[in-house]
Amino acid sequence: MRLLPILCSALGFVFLSCNSSNAQNEPLNIEQEETAINFIGEYILPEKQLINNTLVGGLSGIDYYNGNWYFICDDSNTPVRFYTGVLEYTLEGFNKVNVVDVVELKDENGVVFSSGIADPESIRVTKNNTIVWSSEGGINKGINPFVFESSLTGNFISSFNISDKFKVSEEENFGPRNNGVFEALSLDVSTNGYWTATELPLKQDGSEPTTENIATPIRIVYINEEGNFNKEFVYELNPVPMPAINGTGIEVNGLVELLAYDTNKFLALERSYSSGYENGGNTVKIYDVDISETTDVSTVESLEDAVYKASSKKLLFDFETIRNRLTNETVDNIEGITFGPNFENGSRSLVLIADNNFNTFGPQLNQFIVLELKNLD
Repeated sequence: MRLLPILCSALGFVFLSCNSSNAQNEPLNIEQEETAINFIGEYILPEKQLINNTLVGGLSGIDYYNGNWYFICDDSNTPVRFYTGVLEYTLEGFNKVNVVDVVELKDENGVVFSSGIADPESIRVTKNNTIVWSSEGGINKGINPFVFESSLTGNFISSFNISDKFKVSEEENFGPRNNGVFEALSLDVSTNGYWTATELPLKQDGSEPTTENIATPIRIVYINEEGNFNKEFVYELNPVPMPAINGTGIEVNGLVELLAYDTNKFLALERSYSSGYENGGNTVKIYDVDISETTDVSTVESLEDAVYKASSKKLLFDFETIRNRLTNETVDNIEGITFGPNFENGSRSLVLIADNNFNTFGPQLNQFIVLELKNLD
């Protein structure tokens, strides 16, 4: 992949046009567009808050539908759950987040999940007033990822048919990576299908991102209305932007959420983490992604030697630009994104949510951020 940075001084944004990492592939010629994203406000939900005797935290996915807000919790221990709540904000600021209920999710047999079976990551509400939600499973423990449809009361409705390449494999260099599977989930704009993606490359597709890699390929997957995995398209992750420091060694970058806004067009949320930094070590960016001219690689077993055209990708917003306006100057572990109700001026609102990992790895925040989105075609 060749990166072509262009500084847009009027807005302070950098736009990147991204092409396939295969030298054999033709570069994508994408016209640059100016899209303004304005920071509106932040709200921090207090630690150790309980709702119906259940701890609130691990907020990995968020969705808004018909006046209601939904947050999924990535706690793999029982109860596997999502929360509902109320958010209040205007162009003047972020006024309130109130968690009002918790819903326990059930498995195919109608019983609560055993600990460690589900690792919820994303949630979307459908036109049928059900939810679809994704789990990364536990690859190292032989537990497959999945995408389920459930009722708003948490009862199992159906399981989507996942292609074998995304399931646990006995082959050492084939299949998904642990903690790198279905972090992202979106409804198609037609509302008749769904999209998901791997957070990290499949083992047969390439190595994990490093500070030295030019790009690493992951797969965006279309799921049809019948719940079958269908077309697949390549999205290329950026390198890890910062090295780990202070004697630590964790460096990772992945796609943590997708949000379809038009036919074959998405907002993509990339989050990287490098250990050893006092400010948390997270780098979070929103990209505009277009797969209109991208190769369908659903029949391609390995991307390493394949010829394909990857999706185009332009940087819309870098959270580093608002770090000094956030609590403790922390861009936390942001993993969820959704459109909220439009602002009074007609602009779209974007709401993002951070997973505090229940402070398992150190102090983190239940962080909510609201942005104003303008001029997105």
